Amino acid sequence: MNKAKLSVVIAGGGTAGHIEPALAVGEALKTEHGARITALGTKKGLEGEIIPARGVDLRMIDPVPIPRKPSMDMAKLPYRLSKAVLQTRAVLKNVNAQAVFGTGGYVAAPAYLAAKSMGLPFYVLETNALAGMANKLGVKLGGVGLNATPNSGMAGEVVGIPVRSELGQDPDGEAAARGREQWGLDDSKPVLLVTGGSQGAASINAAVAEALPGLLEHVQVLHAYGPRNEAPQAEEGYVPVPYIDDMAAAIAVADLTVCRSGAMTVAEITAAGLPAIYVPLPHGNGEQALNSQPVVDAGGAVMIPDAELDGQRLTEEVMQIARDPHKREEMVAAAESSGAGDVSKMLADRIAAHVRKEQEKDSN
Repeated sequence: MNKAKLSVVIAGGGTAGHIEPALAVGEALKTEHGARITALGTKKGLEGEIIPARGVDLRMIDPVPIPRKPSMDMAKLPYRLSKAVLQTRAVLKNVNAQAVFGTGGYVAAPAYLAAKSMGLPFYVLETNALAGMANKLGVKLGGVGLNATPNSGMAGEVVGIPVRSELGQDPDGEAAARGREQWGLDDSKPVLLVTGGSQGAASINAAVAEALPGLLEHVQVLHAYGPRNEAPQAEEGYVPVPYIDDMAAAIAVADLTVCRSGAMTVAEITAAGLPAIYVPLPHGNGEQALNSQPVVDAGGAVMIPDAELDGQRLTEEVMQIARDPHKREEMVAAAESSGAGDVSKMLADRIAAHVRKEQEKDSN
């Protein structure tokens, strides 16, 4: 290993919940250590939209979904995985990669296998309350296991979730001003930020549509409805957008949010000290409810089960917070006290130190 510029490949694809923590660590590596960052992605995920917009080099490989039940796809898995591993090895060699940092998704398993085959150190971060198959594989292959929460089912140190340093940090009000300008909001009413995640959420969209007349009497609504869903009609005080690229501005301008409780969403909202009403995705193993439970227990958020969500319940919960400044202040304090430290920088420092140590070994 030579002492060339630090080069790290990040592997987290599919949803923003995989992409954002990988980018957060990548950006910390670039800022703190001058590293070259390369991201792996597939055409099936959101990385083609998110990663280039953040100025990170994106290299595409074939997706390798892991079938959960016996099927024809299971029979094709060895070929697909082998091809993706070869593609990943080519990327690692091309960028002179010195380490791999993965967070799961379609690109993760090929990344871990390729790193293992090339003798590169690799790190496996599980951001969900219950670990996914690709990350479990990565740790079994010898990757350094890291968990956002205890008891994920994957071995590894509990470190929290890395988030972008600028989220929630707006000392001069520039981000909030940017948000007001780009979405046509003003400071006469509180702002309710509604998002169903990177693809939107039909149940949240339906509840917002039902609750909107009552909500707009008291709050402005910035609503990310999802690019695959039908666009609602904008009106005074109601700003529907398919996706929010500038989440730093959205969080800065918001007084309250209604959203799903994916691990990354909870981490970002909590780190920003923003009161939240979480509506966990009702599918899977219930991990979204587990993601948000600690901050709900701390008093920094409220949880509404998806099956109980409708316009009336949404209006009631929003109004209880929007009408009571004291309650909102208590929620802000609770969210801030339950937030983690600078996980992005800590992980970036650890990866850089590991690589430099290996370089020193090779030079002796």
